[in-house]
Amino acid sequence: MKKMMMATAFAAFLCSCNSPAPQNNSENPFFAEYETQFGVPPFNLIKAEHFEPALLKGMEEEMENIEAICNNPDNPSFKNTILAMDQGGKLLRKVQTVFYGLSSANTTDELDELNKKMSPLFSKHSDDIRLNPVLFARVKSIYDKRDELGLDKEQTKLLEETYKRFVRGGANLSEEQQATLRKLNSEISTLQVTFSQNMRKETNDYQLVIENEKDLSGLTETQIANAAIEAKNAGMEGKWIIKLQNPSALPFLQNADNRELREKVFNAYINRGNNGNEYDNNEIVKKLITLRLQKAKLMGYNDFASFVLEERMSKNEANVYNLLNELWEPSLKKAKEELADIQAEIAKDGKNFTAEGWDWRYYFERAKKTKFDLDESQIRPYLKLENVRDGAYYVANKLYGITFTQVKNVPLPHPDAELFECKDKDGTHLGVLYMDYFPRSSKRSGAWCGTYRSQTYQDGKRVAPVVTIVCNFSQPTPGQPALLSADEAETLFHEFGHALHNLFKDVHYYGISGVPRDFVELPSQIMEHWVFEPEVLKVYAKHYETGEVIPAELIEKLDKSGKYGQGFVTTEYLAASLLDMDYHVLKEIPADLDPIKFENKVLGERGILKQIPSRYRSTYFNHTMGGGYTAGYYSYIWSEVLDCDAYQAFVETGDIFNNNIATNFRKYVLTPGGIDDAMDMYVNFRGKQPATEPLLKNRGLN
Repeated sequence: MKKMMMATAFAAFLCSCNSPAPQNNSENPFFAEYETQFGVPPFNLIKAEHFEPALLKGMEEEMENIEAICNNPDNPSFKNTILAMDQGGKLLRKVQTVFYGLSSANTTDELDELNKKMSPLFSKHSDDIRLNPVLFARVKSIYDKRDELGLDKEQTKLLEETYKRFVRGGANLSEEQQATLRKLNSEISTLQVTFSQNMRKETNDYQLVIENEKDLSGLTETQIANAAIEAKNAGMEGKWIIKLQNPSALPFLQNADNRELREKVFNAYINRGNNGNEYDNNEIVKKLITLRLQKAKLMGYNDFASFVLEERMSKNEANVYNLLNELWEPSLKKAKEELADIQAEIAKDGKNFTAEGWDWRYYFERAKKTKFDLDESQIRPYLKLENVRDGAYYVANKLYGITFTQVKNVPLPHPDAELFECKDKDGTHLGVLYMDYFPRSSKRSGAWCGTYRSQTYQDGKRVAPVVTIVCNFSQPTPGQPALLSADEAETLFHEFGHALHNLFKDVHYYGISGVPRDFVELPSQIMEHWVFEPEVLKVYAKHYETGEVIPAELIEKLDKSGKYGQGFVTTEYLAASLLDMDYHVLKEIPADLDPIKFENKVLGERGILKQIPSRYRSTYFNHTMGGGYTAGYYSYIWSEVLDCDAYQAFVETGDIFNNNIATNFRKYVLTPGGIDDAMDMYVNFRGKQPATEPLLKNRGLN
């Protein structure tokens, strides 16, 4: 495409997309300023039918802005091109944040269909901008003379990142190559949406119906009550249902005495997307891997991982594999030790079978009790959800002086959600935070942090972010509050770390608000270090019935047992990271690629135990197949090198709440966004490159 698409032509294109009849702007809340407290989205007014016209209008307005930039008779400048681009597209950003937020946390069939419909349109819209030769010529002319423009550090970074996005978006390709790239981008984006929706639907559709009460043996009262609620909601009152969401399936695998039923749930869990039904993801995985490789080669790279990693801290495949392989052998060694403990527990039952995947959590829990006289049922009563949340707020207050206050009578993305205002230590408004805790069929699995409005500046004033944390925690039961597992408590602190990163960020431009994928987990994972510190537990870990602070002896048991199980946890994580990389370093895709066979081969050759499947198997590996962490699932362990080393900065002072260290972490890590290089940010904070020893010690692998 040699000439800029005119706004009238773009409008005609929109009309050809089966869009609904135009709405009166006054009826669509996206077409007006939000008249809500803190400017949060008016969720109570937003309807499914509002999204499509607002998204289409948002794309149209952004293209009109691009056309104006291209037709500007003045010489290209930072202000009339780079800044004008960064400040354009406000309506589209405004609508997309809500659309994607609700599509993940509270979707409907209508939103699912719209997501599939809009995905190729979004891809085309992005390509229409980055593959516009007139626009790229303006950007390049500014980039080529960047040293002469007198730009400040932040402006320079925005210019560099804008130019890079054009180049990596295909701006230097021939017209024929660009046409191919457009097709690839559209197909990839559509397949990723389909993969994610299939995974959610397959997870939601499964249910193990238990009719005989004896089959509940081993489950806690809370787990039984939750299973009864699931059955009642399904119109089967008097029975019990186990679902595949983690708060249902994993406790069942951990506690259920009925081995046959554990096997059923385990196999259903690890075969999501691999059942030959309408939600089967095998062919989608094959197509995605193939199309991504084609894109990489079109862009001049040998494989897709090389294309992706160029923009990460790791820089190349060798660095990623070196880290993963360094941890693989010690993790596998620990896992084998844990397996021996599990086999010993089986022998205590007078049985001689070899443990399988559906036995691991069950017998591991017993082995932990044998070794440390501790099981999860002793801990949960002290981990009331609200107390754990307040514990995270306490840590943030001790470190940074900030406060969180619940806000009532505001629009919520779901009735279960809550809203909190965050104020800085001087009382100024930093932003607001939604908390959405419990699983439902309209929510995808897992836990994440996102924004309904990102931090930026407008007319010289800071625009505060609207942040959201979405989880799938154990629900309250009649007469009992929501009591979290230790893992869920850690997850809450983890996502809260992401929220702090969003709340503290202080950048002037959208284009430099993000950080590399393998750096983004540092702010979240460092928060996990405080969750079970004795000083912190004594503040928030109080028995939900008596208010008794968690006993010192229980804290001691928790501390001693903390590293037990890291063989399993680290091995299943590394398996997924290696699988993700192995797919994306392929230079050729076999015509007969079978994802499950490929997975079994590459992990089997590394000696993975048959009892430990990859944390995410190919057909439900949404992190990589759904996008976001493609050739990047290693990022969690890469960031863990950073967070363990960073936490040592506090430990070395003898004060885990050292305010000077916290101030520097906020200044150099949490505030700059993408203004600085990621490693520079870390070195600015720590004064040195990170070491791997703290990670090995933290996981008990040294």
